[in-house]
Amino acid sequence: MNAPAPTHRPIQQLPDQLISQIAAGEVVERPSAVVKELLENALDAGATQITVRLEEGGVKRIAITDNGRGIPPEELPLALARHATSKIASLHDLEHVGTLGFRGEALASIASVAAVRITSRTPGAAHAYEIVGSHEGTVAPSSGAFGTTIDVQDLYFNTPARRKFLKSEQTEYGHCAEVVRRIALARPDVSFSLTHNGRTIDHWNVSEGAKRSAQILGNDFAEARLQLDESAGPLRLHGYVGLPTASKARADGQFFYVNGRFVRDKLLVHAVRAAYQDVLHGDRFPSYVLSLDLDPALVDVNVHPSKIEVRFRDSRAVHQFVFHAVQRALAQTSATAHGSAPAPISAAEIRPTGTSAWAPRPHEQTSFGAQLAPSFSPSPFAPGSRWDDPRPQPHGASSSGGVAQRTEAYGALFASEAPARPAAPIGVPLSASERPLSNEDFPLGFALAQLHGIYILAQNTKGLVLVDMHAAHERILYEQIKNALDARLEGEELQVQQLLIPVTFYADAVEVATAQDHGETLKTLGFDIAALSPTTLAVRTVPTLLKNADAQTLARDVLRDVREFGGSRVLIERRNELLGTLACHTAVRANRILSIQEMNALLRQMENTERADQCNHGRPTWVQLEISALDKLFLRGQ
Repeated sequence: MNAPAPTHRPIQQLPDQLISQIAAGEVVERPSAVVKELLENALDAGATQITVRLEEGGVKRIAITDNGRGIPPEELPLALARHATSKIASLHDLEHVGTLGFRGEALASIASVAAVRITSRTPGAAHAYEIVGSHEGTVAPSSGAFGTTIDVQDLYFNTPARRKFLKSEQTEYGHCAEVVRRIALARPDVSFSLTHNGRTIDHWNVSEGAKRSAQILGNDFAEARLQLDESAGPLRLHGYVGLPTASKARADGQFFYVNGRFVRDKLLVHAVRAAYQDVLHGDRFPSYVLSLDLDPALVDVNVHPSKIEVRFRDSRAVHQFVFHAVQRALAQTSATAHGSAPAPISAAEIRPTGTSAWAPRPHEQTSFGAQLAPSFSPSPFAPGSRWDDPRPQPHGASSSGGVAQRTEAYGALFASEAPARPAAPIGVPLSASERPLSNEDFPLGFALAQLHGIYILAQNTKGLVLVDMHAAHERILYEQIKNALDARLEGEELQVQQLLIPVTFYADAVEVATAQDHGETLKTLGFDIAALSPTTLAVRTVPTLLKNADAQTLARDVLRDVREFGGSRVLIERRNELLGTLACHTAVRANRILSIQEMNALLRQMENTERADQCNHGRPTWVQLEISALDKLFLRGQ
C-alpha cells in the first residue's frame, strides 16, 4: 500500500491543549503512569499517610489522598499549568534534583486527557480549596482534611483512540498495584492503603524495611534473604538480596532504587547479575530489594519523561561498587559465616519425595572449621592424603557408618598438630590452645553415615544435617580453582601437574587448530595441549587441582569453550562457566563410598569455603533438620 502524500502546511505554534496531549502520550502511557506521578507528588509533599482508590483498573477513576503539606489556593492554578513546579528554579537545581518529581508536566498532561479535580488544604488554612479542569479553572472553597486529594476520572475520555490501546480492567489494575508496591517498598516510613472498586486490597502501616519487604514480597523472600548495607565514598547500597536457592523463573522480584526512585537500569541489573553468576544457574533470576544512595549531582534522572531510567556520571565506579557489595553479601552464606545451617525444615514440609525448602540463619563467625579443614589434595580420596586421615578416628566412629562423637575427642585429634594457617577472608584463625573446642566450632557437625552413595548424614547441635556430597565438593573445587586462577592472573604462579605420560587422543581439525591458535590462553588456564599430528592432541600438563580428573574430557571442554567464545572472552566473560565445568568433572561422584574421616574432612572444608551453601547452579548443598521437626514427625511428646 502506498503511503498517503504529505500535506503541506505552514509552520505554526501548536495550541497549549494539543501540546499537553502530546506530552501526555509520553507521561500518561496508561493508568499506572498516573498513579506513579501522583504518588511521587504526595511523597515530595512530605506525606506519611497515602490512600489510593481505583475504579475499573484506574480507567474510570484514580483518587489519591495524602496528608502532606498541601497546596495554597493561589498556587492551585499553577499546579495544573505546564512546566510549573516548586522543585527546581535553576540549572543548578536540575543538576541536584533531590525530589521524585520535578518536570512540571504531569498534572497538566493528565488534565489534558482526563477530568481532574484537586482539593487541598494547608496546615494554616481554615478550610480546603479546590480547582476543577485545568489551570484556567476557578479556585473555590471546599471541605477536606489537611493534605491533598487529586481525583482523576474518565481517563482518555477526549482521546478515544488512546483508550482503545488499554488492556482489560484486571490487567490495568495489576499495573497500578505494581506501582504502589514499588513505591511502598521504598518508603516503609509511610503508610499506604489501596482499594479497587470499593474493596480494600492492601494496607501497609508504617514499619521497618524488613517488615515492609516481607509484607509485600511474601514470607518466601523474608525467610531466604541476606541484609546488605555497605558504603564507599559517596555511595551507599542497602537492602536485601535473596539467596540463590530462592531464585525464580521470572525477573519479577527485582526492585532497585536510586535515591528513593525506582529505576530499571541495565548497568545496575548487570552488576547484580554478575555478582550472582557464581551461585545461580543461567536461566534463573534472583530476587532483591536494593537502594543506592549517592549525591544527586552524580546521577542524571532527567533522561526519560517517565524518570525510570538514569545515567551515572561514573558508571564504572557504580557498577563495581554494586557488584562487589552484592558479591560480598552472597559470599557470607557459608556455614562458617552463618553457623547454623539453613533454616530447619518443619515436619509438615518433610515429604516422602524428599523435597524441601530452606533459608540460612545469621550467626556468629567462626574460624576453627577453616583451621581444621584439610588442605586441598588433588587426590582427595587417595590413601595417605589428608582426606583419608591416617590418625585414629574420633571417639565412637566406626567404618560401618555409625558414630557417636564428642566434640572434645574430635578436636583433640587436631589440637597437637594443626599447622599454622594464613588468615582466611572469613575470619582470623585461632590456635587450638586458645580455648577448648566446642560444638559451635563445627556448625555442620560430625558425619554419621553415607546414604545411597549420594548424601552425607551428619549430627550437629541442632539435629541432623544432610549434605549432597557431589554438589558440596563441586563448590569447594570451584572456589579453589577460581582463587588459583585469580592468583595466576595477578602474577602468582599457577600450580600445574606435569603428566608423566602425556594423554593423547584423536582430535578433529578444528580442535587441533584451536589448540595451536590459543596456546597462551590454555597455558593461562594451566593446560599444555600440543598437536602431535593433524589428528592427534596430547595433554602434557593440567592444573594441579584437577590432576585426577579425566584429562581428555577436560581438554575437550576447554577447547570447545575457547573455540566458541575466543580466548579473551573465556578468561573474562565465560570463565566462571568453564571453571564450573572443570570442577564438576573433578568433584567426587555419586556412589563413591567415603570413610567417616573423608566425610568429616568434606564438612570442614565446606565450613571454610565461601558460598558453600549452594552449588555452582544455585542448588542447596545441605539442609538442616532440627530435633524438634524430627520429634513432630514421630509424634514425640504429643
